[in-house]
Amino acid sequence: MEKSWPLLRPLAFSMDAEQAHHVTLAALNSAVRCGLPRLLPPTPEAAPLSLWGLRFPNRVGLAAGLDKSGSSIDGFAALGFGFIEIGTLTPRPQPGNPAPRLFRIPDREAIINRMGFNNVGITQGLANVARRSSPAILGINIGKNFDTPNDRANDDYLICLKAAYPVADYIAVNLSSPNTKGLRDLQQEDSCRSLIRALHAAQAQLAQQHQRHVPILIKIAPDLDPAHIDSLARLFATEKLEGVIATNTTLSRQSVEHSPTSLQAGGLSGAPLSSRSTDVIARLCATLDGAMPVIGVGGIMNEADAIAKLHAGAALIQIYSGLVYHGPELVRRCINAAAAFSSTHSSPHTSA
Repeated sequence: MEKSWPLLRPLAFSMDAEQAHHVTLAALNSAVRCGLPRLLPPTPEAAPLSLWGLRFPNRVGLAAGLDKSGSSIDGFAALGFGFIEIGTLTPRPQPGNPAPRLFRIPDREAIINRMGFNNVGITQGLANVARRSSPAILGINIGKNFDTPNDRANDDYLICLKAAYPVADYIAVNLSSPNTKGLRDLQQEDSCRSLIRALHAAQAQLAQQHQRHVPILIKIAPDLDPAHIDSLARLFATEKLEGVIATNTTLSRQSVEHSPTSLQAGGLSGAPLSSRSTDVIARLCATLDGAMPVIGVGGIMNEADAIAKLHAGAALIQIYSGLVYHGPELVRRCINAAAAFSSTHSSPHTSA
C-alpha cells in the first residue's frame, strides 16, 4: 500500500481532483473490508506521548478535510497515523460550494479548495464513526452551517459539541476556513471570547453528564497579522483554552502566481503554505509561552517540514496535502523523524 503510491499517483492525477479523492477513499475502504490492512506490519509506537490525558502512539495525525464524514477512519488508521481528525461536520448536512471546487498545482505541490464545508451533518457523521473498529485517537472538527448568521454561530457550535462529546477524544472548532462566508470574522477577539465561554460552559455540563473530559481546541488561519496572533494567544490563555491547531489554508497565492489555477478562489494548501504556517506556529507558541499545546499543520511535504513545525513549538503535527502528493509512505517517514526529534528535545506538555 505504501510503496505503490508512485505507481498509483499518475492515475489519480489523471482524474478531476475531487473525483480522485472519492475514488481513493473508496479504495481505502475496500481495502479495509478485504482485510488488507491486517497484512501490513503494525506501526510501532514511536516516542509515544501524553496530552490532555490521551496517549498518542506518535506525533503525526491526519488533518481534517480528507475524511470529512468519518467514513474512512479504519483505513487512515491502518496507514499509521497517531491520531485522526474528521470533519468539518456541521449541524445540518450541506452540499458545499458548486463543483469544480478542488484544484491541484502539481509543480508547486499545492492544492486550492473551496469545498465549503460539504458534509453529511453531525448526526450521520457520528453514525459513520460508530462503525469504526480502530481505537485510534479521534478528533472531531466542527463548524457552522453556511446559512447560519454569525450572531447565531455559537448555537451551531454548541449543537455539534453536544452531539460529538460522547465519542470524540478532542473537539476542534473550525473558525478559519476561507470558504464559508464570514467564518473568519469569528476569529475577532470579542466573537472568539463569546464562543469559548459558551463552549466551556457546555463542556463543564457535558463532562459531569458523561463522566469524561473532552478537550476543546480552536483552529486558526495562517493569514492573521502578528498583532492578531498575539491577541488571540493572550485570549486563549486567559480563557484557559486547551489547545490550538495552526493553521488552516491561506488566501495568499505566493509562489503559485505563475499558474492559471492560482486565479481560482479558495484556500491554498501544500508546499507554498509550509513556511507561513511554521511562522504562525512559532509566533503563537512564543506568545503562549507554554500555556497550552499547539498542533502544527500546513505544508508538511517531507521530514524537514515536520521537524520545522516541531522546532517552532508544535507538540503534534498533521498531514493533508503531503499525503496527496507523496502517499502513505510520508506518514511513516514523518513518524520516524518526529521520534528522532523527541529523543533530543523535551516539551512542556508531553510525557511518555
